[in-house]
Amino acid sequence: MGSPTGRAVVAAATLGSGMAMLDGTVVNVALRTIGKDLHASLAQLQWITNAYLLLLASLILMGGSFGDRFGRRRVFVVGVVWFAVASLICGVAPSPEVLIAARALQGIGGALLTPGSLAMIQGAFAPEDRAPAIGAWSGLGSIAAAVGPFVGGALVDYASWRWIFLLNLPIAALTVLVAVRSVPETRDPNASSHFDVAGAVLAALALGGTTYALIEWGGLGGWIAAILGVVAGVAFVLVEAHEPEPMLRLELFHDLTFSASNVMTLLVYGALGALTFFVVIQLQTVSGWSALSAGAAFVPMTIIMLFLAARGGRLGQRIGPRIPMTVGPLVMALGTLGMLRIGPDVSYVRDVLPAVVVFGLGLAMMVAPLTATVLAAAPDENAGIASGVNNAVARAGSLLAVAALPIAVGLRGADYADPAVFDQSFQRAMIACAGLLAAGGLVSWFTVRRPEPTAVAEMPA
Repeated sequence: MGSPTGRAVVAAATLGSGMAMLDGTVVNVALRTIGKDLHASLAQLQWITNAYLLLLASLILMGGSFGDRFGRRRVFVVGVVWFAVASLICGVAPSPEVLIAARALQGIGGALLTPGSLAMIQGAFAPEDRAPAIGAWSGLGSIAAAVGPFVGGALVDYASWRWIFLLNLPIAALTVLVAVRSVPETRDPNASSHFDVAGAVLAALALGGTTYALIEWGGLGGWIAAILGVVAGVAFVLVEAHEPEPMLRLELFHDLTFSASNVMTLLVYGALGALTFFVVIQLQTVSGWSALSAGAAFVPMTIIMLFLAARGGRLGQRIGPRIPMTVGPLVMALGTLGMLRIGPDVSYVRDVLPAVVVFGLGLAMMVAPLTATVLAAAPDENAGIASGVNNAVARAGSLLAVAALPIAVGLRGADYADPAVFDQSFQRAMIACAGLLAAGGLVSWFTVRRPEPTAVAEMPA
């Protein structure tokens, strides 16, 4: 951690993954303005968020495989460049349809760079330095995610929503410069040249069909998409079980800690994605705040992550992951329930700040132990795949929650612009998010244990 190379690896990984996370959160602040400017429906706003998450979640395992095979730094750099080009298209999009397509292209770039960012750390650092490095990476990356609404709000209010995408171009240039000049190349020497194309296609069809069905629930198209999603999901598992060199090694899930950690990830990040989607719209539509004010509400979370995320990693290393991964989501659930106070006559100090602070404390406690536990439960040579699985699960959780919750709480059409309707739906959505977070904490308490390195090492390759 103290060497120039170590600092460069963390810097490049943080810049790349932070850019992707920044884009994931910054877009939510701009959704209401994008909807008005491009005359988009609620379903189209959901797709502006979900097109990115869909391709990211579907292809991130393939991205991890590419990194293990061709070099994690090389694939990471390709992903950063791809992401930047797609961001440029987003920034000049003339219609919702073009923006949705460009967001899907961003998802492909994210699928290449996201697993590579963490796998570069796993491959470059000695085992005793990985937890602090991952803590620094997750803390700084979470800052990018948390500061996104603030930056996005400022750009929306004082420039244009298009700049939230164009901002990625200089960040990508700096990331590529640091990675090419200072980051060592790592790869899995035993990685195969075969790639599981069938698995990638079926994963995309399963997630895409399910997402479309949730967003368009009730119509014939929704039912057809639901059937397609289920069939593709079953086929994906069967193909991966019989594929000699699968994209997803199902034997990784034989480890209870790995499986439980990913179930917890699905629940927690589903809640996190839905909460971000709803809160920024609530503050603008119901509370009457500007985009900048809505984004600035999350600044305390940024400060908390900056100072405490790395310490959360050290805590998990010292006492084991079970307590941080249990208490963290439960504290986040309390913070989410505190957000029920956000309404027409909201006070920042009385109603918003306490909830944001409590939520940030839980997040800082949970993030690094969760990530370190997932990677520790898999062999080092499968670092890219393990990282890809956990990232795919996180994005799938957000994808499904953002697709399902608006319909589940009664939102349709242009309801996102109606204060009375959205306020009622927001209350139900926050209760649902708190329930998901509490469930994630309970899963950790009953299933997560400190990984056993010897048992993991003996798993089939």
